[in-house]
Amino acid sequence: MADLETITSKSDPALQRITDVTKHSRASVKTTLIEDTEPLMECIGAGVEFIEIYGSDNAPISAELLELCREKDIPVRLIDFSIVNQIFKGERKAKTFGIARVPRPAKFGDIAARTGDVVVLDGVKIVGNIGAIVRTAYGLGAAGMVLVDSDLTTIADRRLLRASRGYVFSFPIVLAGREDTAAFVRDSGMPLVVLDSRGDLSVKDLGGRDERLALLFGSEKGGHSDPFEEASSTTVSIPMIGEAESLNVSVAVGIALHERVERNSALGG
Repeated sequence: MADLETITSKSDPALQRITDVTKHSRASVKTTLIEDTEPLMECIGAGVEFIEIYGSDNAPISAELLELCREKDIPVRLIDFSIVNQIFKGERKAKTFGIARVPRPAKFGDIAARTGDVVVLDGVKIVGNIGAIVRTAYGLGAAGMVLVDSDLTTIADRRLLRASRGYVFSFPIVLAGREDTAAFVRDSGMPLVVLDSRGDLSVKDLGGRDERLALLFGSEKGGHSDPFEEASSTTVSIPMIGEAESLNVSVAVGIALHERVERNSALGG
């Protein structure tokens, strides 16, 4: 890392840019902070535009990440570790991080243009669960996701970026209302399959269906809402042994998509 410039002055404009991005409430989210090597590399691979990537001068930056930055012509600098501590103060202090421009928000049309199943989360608000589902859905071939009543205002939310390990930009994720989402599913012609503890079919039955599906998962406490009840074509349950009331929603998504992985992988998303 001897050839990398090190920021030692607090007056460097990059430090103000980083500080601004770490503020919890911003009227307009045009840039975001992405932390750690794996998420950075995933986001670069997904085509996210980076302004600059930084590393603390007391920890080495991954050689693989440095090479990727050189290939993509992304500037990389080090920051004196004492300044890094001041920037993040009481927060978790990432040793490697970058400032990226937030891509335009995904639209229903972006999902419609793809071929895999669509995951709809209705009222799922725990960011850790949403992040885990993003990784699972992308990894198991879903075409995209729709987040309804998630309390998120942008998928560039730093909590979601952390929880998903940067996969939020790897496929379309739409923030939408219930009525618009129900209309999208209806207009697309996709059967809406609701995961329910008292479903008409077993999750195993999903593997035999060739058509593209919209898979709806409600919150563990509230379940799915009325607009989706009316649009639903069938309900599916996951057989359980034991007395647990329900599975964590991220686990349920993984089980359902695993039954669909052969179909989705064959079509390439």
